[in-house]
Amino acid sequence: MSAEADEGRAEPATARIEEAGGMRTPRIAAAVAAAVLFAAVAVVLALTTPWNPLPGAVPGGRVEPDPALDYSPSEIARSKAFDSALNPPAYAGLVVGLVLVFALGFTPLGARFIGWVTARARRRFLRIIVAIVALTTLLRVAGLPFDIWSESVLRRYGLSTQTWPAWLVDQLKSLAVTWVIYTIALLLLYAVVRRFPRYWWTGAAAGGFLLVVLVSFIYPIAVEPVFNKFHSLQQGPLRTDLLAMAERDGVPVEDVLVADASRRTTSLNAYVSGFGSTRRIVLYDTLLKSPPARVKSIVAHELGHAKRDDVLYGTLVGALGIAGAMCLLYLLTTSPRLLRRAGVASTGPPRRETGAADPRSVALVLALVAAGTQLGAPVQNLVSRRIEARADAHALNLTRDPSTFVSMQHELSVRNISDLDPDGMEYLLWLTHPSGPDRIAMARTWARMHHVPEPPPLR
Repeated sequence: MSAEADEGRAEPATARIEEAGGMRTPRIAAAVAAAVLFAAVAVVLALTTPWNPLPGAVPGGRVEPDPALDYSPSEIARSKAFDSALNPPAYAGLVVGLVLVFALGFTPLGARFIGWVTARARRRFLRIIVAIVALTTLLRVAGLPFDIWSESVLRRYGLSTQTWPAWLVDQLKSLAVTWVIYTIALLLLYAVVRRFPRYWWTGAAAGGFLLVVLVSFIYPIAVEPVFNKFHSLQQGPLRTDLLAMAERDGVPVEDVLVADASRRTTSLNAYVSGFGSTRRIVLYDTLLKSPPARVKSIVAHELGHAKRDDVLYGTLVGALGIAGAMCLLYLLTTSPRLLRRAGVASTGPPRRETGAADPRSVALVLALVAAGTQLGAPVQNLVSRRIEARADAHALNLTRDPSTFVSMQHELSVRNISDLDPDGMEYLLWLTHPSGPDRIAMARTWARMHHVPEPPPLR
């Protein structure tokens, strides 16, 4: 064999070595940036999360939650039965969804599927869009049987008021929103990857931060109206009292909106979303049938979120976490072993887009997003429960009416058939709010601390 042939065979190996050396510096920088950003998130959460929403000594000690004090045996039995009926589709849907997205992302199946569905798409951006639409639709269709199962349980227990056609329309709307959000995010991501192949994590981190803030800001006016119609709470004593309470609390509220939730559910709810000029306090129309004092208690809780700017706080912390996740995504999508496993390794003709720049890597990106979401959920839920508890404390401080607070939490739990005794796994995976008995126990603890009559058991 000639020397020229030996040199020709050595060139690819030499190129790979040079490429690996060239990637070492940006990978180290990305690793340092990810560590710093995640450490910053951890420090912020550790220092700002209200771990004890009711600090101070409690005469007679803090009250422990006990469902039997306030819920009848039939209410407790109904809650357990509902939880037992709803858990199988919830857990099964979660497992099937994760198995499918991991199979598509961490094996060549996803790359092959994308190659097949994008075979006729000539332009790069079209291949990315088709890949996103195909993958998210496939995942949604795979989860549809479990969603139908869950909806059947809600109907059996009287929580859902939708017809099946209306429910299907909501599913299609949700899928369309997913298409739009993922398409915008990934088109921007792949543009940065292609433009800055070695240091795209910098642009992705900054862009991810800004995109999270933007989505949170426009969500109330761009996405919420897709699923509900809103109108101002009608003039009357309740509206006057709610706006007066907000003024007394020092929270600027221009309006209180009512969502037409009754066309979908019988459950009770209220929430605050957006920040700045898009901040809104929204009541379900089902809630307006409750006594005015209970509605005031719920709105006082939402005013607690608004006064603390909890939505903005959560948005900024989440955006910081996303910035760190983009740095980690760079490290993972430049790993030769992971790329080979996903079927998008950096091999092939010199000008062929490979690795993170290959549109076929969309499956890998979605799998990594799913993994990160599941790993972060327990921490997010824990912090959310503490923030919700602080809003409960705010409501008690504002209304100074623990008895109404207790009766409202009881009504919420019974009407929504909430889990009165969640297990550890449910706390990790699902629970963003304290349980009804936990919230009632807090109200009694607050009464002891402020030397007001303690709400008696409701049974």
